Amino acid sequence: MELLGIHHVSILTGMAERNYQFYTQILGMRLIKKTVNQDDTTSYHLFYGDAEGNPGTDLTFFDIPHLGTGVPGASSISSTSLRVKTTAALHFWKQRFEAKGVDHDEIVERAGRRTLAFRDQEGTRLILVAEDGEVGVTGGVPWPQEEIPSEHAIVGLGAVTLTVNDPTLTIRVLTEVMGFRKVGSYPSLAGDFAPIEVYATGEGGIGAEVHIEARPDLDRERLGRGGVHHVAFRVPNSDEYEKWVERLNAYHLPNSGKVDRHYFQALYFREPNHILFELSTDTPGFATDESVETLGETLALPPFLEPKRAAIEARLRPLEI
Repeated sequence: MELLGIHHVSILTGMAERNYQFYTQILGMRLIKKTVNQDDTTSYHLFYGDAEGNPGTDLTFFDIPHLGTGVPGASSISSTSLRVKTTAALHFWKQRFEAKGVDHDEIVERAGRRTLAFRDQEGTRLILVAEDGEVGVTGGVPWPQEEIPSEHAIVGLGAVTLTVNDPTLTIRVLTEVMGFRKVGSYPSLAGDFAPIEVYATGEGGIGAEVHIEARPDLDRERLGRGGVHHVAFRVPNSDEYEKWVERLNAYHLPNSGKVDRHYFQALYFREPNHILFELSTDTPGFATDESVETLGETLALPPFLEPKRAAIEARLRPLEI
């Protein structure tokens, strides 16, 4: 029983139209599902991923208009990585960000890889990371774009960084409960702090890592627009999902219990520094109610919400994307 890597990362946005423009037109990702927050059907839930909507490639956004700006801090998912094939792709993106007015840093090394940090229009902290032939969990399929050559396209999610005051108990949950293993460390870019520790699961590599940053100097994050709501980890199928439910309960970790999201089965819990984790199945996938060719083109609702479609659509604000 082993987690395969990162499944998805869910972020908060207060302006869905600009969010759509940035992630599809600037970053060249595909809108693979336009649906609603199943816990609040007055809010859109947008999923961006690779050409086929493969697990391990999607960023998701809860659209909450008028949401306040978040304040970075500890007990947070402080950055999310996106995979590209080569260092040459990073140079392409750096030039593109300069041309498009995207806030970005210089290309630097993190965990032995070349990376380029940048921010979207709401301050979401993202990092492009170059595979450069590294072996590990496989990335996704580029979504063809006129302005973005396929060899430079984003092909999935990379590591997430967890920033906490004291990482001891977070690391214990990652290793003892979730089966991660320490594979290295690298110097903090924030100053004279402890090295950032790298933990991996499954086949390892860019798409299967969690980086732990210890920052005892920081106050707790105030989550808002541009902040990361949760990170989900890949469970291969329903059989193993059942075992993970049993495992969390055996460790007496408070959790959501079984949650059917239609596109995947989910299980939520908070690790000791209050960061929200999700375990999500790779199956059945996003093509259960749309063909791969038409993903994201219409408002998709899971079967239990379909009888309420008229009422849901009436309460949703028009979304011009």
